[in-house]
Amino acid sequence: MTPNQISMIRIFLVPVLVFFYLADFITWNKFIAVIIFIVAALTDFIDGKLARKTGQVTDLGKFLDSIADKILVLAGLILIVADGTIYAPYGAIIAIVILSREFMVSALRQVAAGKNLILAADKWGKYKAFLQDLAIPAFMLLNFLSQYNYISGISFEIVFWICWGLMIVAVLLTIISGINYFVKNREVFIDKKNQNENLKD
Repeated sequence: MTPNQISMIRIFLVPVLVFFYLADFITWNKFIAVIIFIVAALTDFIDGKLARKTGQVTDLGKFLDSIADKILVLAGLILIVADGTIYAPYGAIIAIVILSREFMVSALRQVAAGKNLILAADKWGKYKAFLQDLAIPAFMLLNFLSQYNYISGISFEIVFWICWGLMIVAVLLTIISGINYFVKNREVFIDKKNQNENLKD
């Protein structure tokens, strides 16, 4: 199996994730959704490692990997915000921050591509992705545990604050990684024609 095929599997798992999360007529549906999310998130590690090991790193692979990550995270985030697992207005704020970062970075990459520049992901982006992949299924699991009354009282409070701790760190890393990405790649905004004219002067 190629890295690109693994990325496609991650994309195809998203509608399956959405189905099970919303299918309350299925016993333990949200727990199944948690497992699907975790499996899909793990394929991100697998396809990248396989691509580097086999020398199959391609522009298409980078595109598919990036798109698959975004679709998975945003689908999971929308699910836990829409059903109130992350209650208002915090859910909306978190969604706006994460969505804004992803759109802005995608726009920067598009501008860079127009200048034949390839912007590689950095460690902050990887940290951000890792925390998001922890925080989102953690909230899904919290919803499942609450739905079946498996936890209550102090146990619920502990799990609740663990989930929020993960999400707060994820949001902070989302902001930090976004700022770092733009600062590190600020040359994309430099007009080479104007830059050459200034050098001649």
